[in-house]
Amino acid sequence: MILDIVPSGVQGLAQDEISAMTDLLEIFAYYQPKNAEKDKYYEGKISLDSVNLGLALPKGMQGLEIGCAWGAKCVDVLAARSMFDGFVGMNGEDVEAMDELVRNNRLIFEYTKACRDELKYGSCFATLSKDNQIGCKIRFHSPRTAAARWDGNKNRIAYGMAIIASAKNQLDPAIQAAVTTYLYMDDRIVVFKRNGDKNWSAERYQHKMGRPLMEPLVWNATSGKPFGRSRIKEPVRRLIQGYVRTIANATIGLEFATSPQKYLLGVTDDQYDKLINENFRQYVGSMLASTTNPDTGEKPTFGQLAQGNISPHVEMLRLLSTQFSAATGLPVTDSGVVNDANPTSSDAILAQTQTLVSMAEELNAGNGDSLRTIALMAQAIMDDSSLDDLSEEQKAIVAHFKNPAMPSVAVTADAAIKIASARQGFASTDTFLEMIGFDQADIRRIKAQEQRARGRAILEELAI
Repeated sequence: MILDIVPSGVQGLAQDEISAMTDLLEIFAYYQPKNAEKDKYYEGKISLDSVNLGLALPKGMQGLEIGCAWGAKCVDVLAARSMFDGFVGMNGEDVEAMDELVRNNRLIFEYTKACRDELKYGSCFATLSKDNQIGCKIRFHSPRTAAARWDGNKNRIAYGMAIIASAKNQLDPAIQAAVTTYLYMDDRIVVFKRNGDKNWSAERYQHKMGRPLMEPLVWNATSGKPFGRSRIKEPVRRLIQGYVRTIANATIGLEFATSPQKYLLGVTDDQYDKLINENFRQYVGSMLASTTNPDTGEKPTFGQLAQGNISPHVEMLRLLSTQFSAATGLPVTDSGVVNDANPTSSDAILAQTQTLVSMAEELNAGNGDSLRTIALMAQAIMDDSSLDDLSEEQKAIVAHFKNPAMPSVAVTADAAIKIASARQGFASTDTFLEMIGFDQADIRRIKAQEQRARGRAILEELAI
């Protein structure tokens, strides 16, 4: 992505806007190569020249392509357990205004994509803006199209920017160039638009929020890295390199094992030429005949070298998969390598997923807090007010996630029935129906049909 704004050359910008945008452009440019490398490992496009130690793999094999899904696995498996399910109000029921906001912004679907970006890069950014049709528009941006500066005193973003629209670069159609970029500050949004090849203009829109309309979703943050750390971190990338290198070695070894080396001693020159010219026929033929060498009187001797063994490569893959499981918290089965550590019972499988479930709970806790902040700002935008002006009911909203343990329907149904027997009225709630396996569409149909049945019963009583 090309972003070639020169803030000092854009007319009408204030000094704080020039300083903020210059800082953000430096941050954006600094992290692009690192983010590109994470993309490469996530997509599994690792070339042999970047992993070859120069010992076993010949230089002529550099073009061999080896696919590896481990980078995507360590991101997608955890992201799949973070299932945002909407917002819940003070009384524990759905808030109609927030449900509408979620539907209009396709927030549940967009959150799924944002969660993957968050785990891939370490963070993802949500931006908000006023919209005349739906009230508030919420967008998510990966660090490939956004950047921000952290304010440690206020424990939030100081300012940030996001590329809203892009187009194909005229010089290279394969590269996208930014054409619309937003700068988010405490009391305003500055919209940068490209008016030509190098010319940019800026428009300023004020708001009452008192903070940038930008909120990060962060994974595995530290005091030194407030915008988090990627799941595809350096140790994981090294294990992926080992996987690619081992598979390449095993592939080459299998080729030699498929066509074992043979030898024939004591043949004449004519026989030698005949054999060399028909290598493949000699390999697949069922009979090899040769006469005594008339020059030496020596009988030809045929032999075959021992075939190569790929067992060491398989053992290396098992070792790498175990290390990958330890580094990512994924069960060994997710690495796709059969291992002695593979669980043999349902209890063992459940035990291996406990680390992953704990990570998903941590992910949901952090993202739930960010989503609540996003919801508060969205309500303030729709009411054209500040965060302090929101009512207590509006501030009490929380994000709801499905159970990251992903228990089976049989397990949750059994638990629901036991709870219903101990807690009066629980069986009539939507939560009970969800636990026994019904989704929201089924619950609505069930309640509507129950209501119609009650209506018919009342009419029948009145008719008697």
